[in-house]
Amino acid sequence: MKRKAIFASAVIAALILAGCSSATKEEAAPAADTPVTVTIWHNLGDTQNATATKALTDAYTAAHPNVTFDLVSQPGDNYFSLLKAAAVSKTGPDLVLMWTGLFALKYKEYLTSLKGLVPDDALASQGSLEWSSDNFDIANGPYVMPLDRQFYIGFYNKDAFAKAGVSAVPTTWTELYESCAKLKKAGYTPIVYGNGGQSLGALYYPWYDGSYLAIGQNGGDGKSLYNGSNAWDSAENIATFSKYAALKSKGCTNSDILTKTNNVEDFIGEKAAMIIDGTWDTKKFTDALGDKVSAFVPPFSDNPIKGVVEFAGQGFALTSYAAQKQAAVDFLTFMTTDEAAKVIDAAGLIPNKKGSTTSNPVNQEMLAFAASGGFTTFPMLDNVLQGDVVDAGNKIIPSILAGKTSPAKGLAQLKQVWDQIPAENKGDSYK
Repeated sequence: MKRKAIFASAVIAALILAGCSSATKEEAAPAADTPVTVTIWHNLGDTQNATATKALTDAYTAAHPNVTFDLVSQPGDNYFSLLKAAAVSKTGPDLVLMWTGLFALKYKEYLTSLKGLVPDDALASQGSLEWSSDNFDIANGPYVMPLDRQFYIGFYNKDAFAKAGVSAVPTTWTELYESCAKLKKAGYTPIVYGNGGQSLGALYYPWYDGSYLAIGQNGGDGKSLYNGSNAWDSAENIATFSKYAALKSKGCTNSDILTKTNNVEDFIGEKAAMIIDGTWDTKKFTDALGDKVSAFVPPFSDNPIKGVVEFAGQGFALTSYAAQKQAAVDFLTFMTTDEAAKVIDAAGLIPNKKGSTTSNPVNQEMLAFAASGGFTTFPMLDNVLQGDVVDAGNKIIPSILAGKTSPAKGLAQLKQVWDQIPAENKGDSYK
């Protein structure tokens, strides 16, 4: 939901200024009658994730009346610039919303590892912590406590499929093209693209698609792209992205994919039959469509894909300059509990606690995908790719889909970006 890659890498460098790299001295836990205010910064807007965050802090305060939370909603486009200023002055938040993957690791110099702060058994109860740990190795300890378990997947309207005479969910390129033709004839936008009204622009979706394009080639998980063993401009990639570009030329998408701001509304309003989205919108879909909506694996392959993108995409990180370190750590520990899992589920999200189920039927479908025999879960590709490649892909992939850039030219541009990355930064974490 966040598409981090649009933020300039210069911000990263600015964050690592004198005074922001040293952790505050360990303090004793505040007495139960000592008023404490923990400041949390985020850029979640009015999303389900924001609702879940407020519910979690309310639940914690109910058990710890002396602790209150100052939840500061920052504008998405300026979020990391504001964090920079806070890091310089050391007067900013105790906890910050942070994305996992390589993104978090780029910021680790002004964050504090949670290993040794949050109890080991609490950490062990959570999934996907490796994605915010050095070298993606959980033994090193995470920098981010995930808010929820996220899936990036396709959603479809069963009624639209029935009315259009689509008898089964497509599982291959050919089946997808054929389904699109029937859906368009029935008056639907087959797959709607856009930015869902988010402030980060209409480019938040490329790596959802890119992840399934990588998985669909040969059961790949993106590692071959990350470490350079599969060049971005390989014949295999050009062929795959050519089939992807055909989605628009064959009428599978809306014509305004680069500028549309109400794609979610079109799906909810039953103008579109399919959307590729994440679990942060699941509740919106089920509230509006009930049992009409279901999840499916985007069929970006010549063969049925036996994998699904599942990732702890975002959570909260402890700043190295936190004024209320102990209270903040205690809240992060609370996030690992069964009580917190119930709060997360009630907000319409999937708890990150291992073994958790969910009351939302479509979210439960995703858990079933992940648990299915023969299925594999894969990380979101932009979380394990170098930032420069992600930044470039945020522009190039939509341009390919929109028909403005040929697959060969666009992938050659991505290859050029890759070639300019220093050798020591290539493939040293996700192998």
